[in-house]
Amino acid sequence: VHAARMEGWRSRAAYKLIELDKKFRLLRKGARVLDLGSAPGGWSQVAAKAGAIVAAADVLEMEPIPGVTFFHADLTDDGTPALLEDALGGPADLVMSDMAAPTTGHRETDHIRTLALVEIALEVAEESLKPGGAFIAKLFQGGATGELLARIKKSFTTVKHVKPPASRSDSVELYLVATGFKATGKSRANRSGGSI
Repeated sequence: VHAARMEGWRSRAAYKLIELDKKFRLLRKGARVLDLGSAPGGWSQVAAKAGAIVAAADVLEMEPIPGVTFFHADLTDDGTPALLEDALGGPADLVMSDMAAPTTGHRETDHIRTLALVEIALEVAEESLKPGGAFIAKLFQGGATGELLARIKKSFTTVKHVKPPASRSDSVELYLVATGFKATGKSRANRSGGSI
């Protein structure tokens, strides 16, 4: 937290994305990136600093970040994914979500509530990603399970569960990293015959 403040990041979560990017090479100059549940903005900052075109959305307000188009919007609203994609100027290369439901202290309940947010983020990813794109989402220990994992594996070539070094050792959080998106019937890029 102290290092994040010293280096100008809005949250410690910035380091988690930096570490995931080092491992999977997710960010690059000119890449189109959607940041779902973006407040306070640590992940948007990292993506913008890498030279990506960033559109971000959250039900919470977020202070402006240079190079980031922010929408105070609910991801469950039908029009939000199209709004985000329009702001990017085309299909996304990366959809990322650091969303987590407020914790109750009951591990199973927290896991189920966070999985529900991953499903919402996955819906947006399936609509917004271009073929070959990537998806990152926060989970709690146990990872993506059963039906959800099968769905993710059907939509992406490679699916991994990762715990970045910046994640506290006592934390139960994990990140799902899915790469090589296979355009599905839901994908706007697929319906419009490829990338814009």
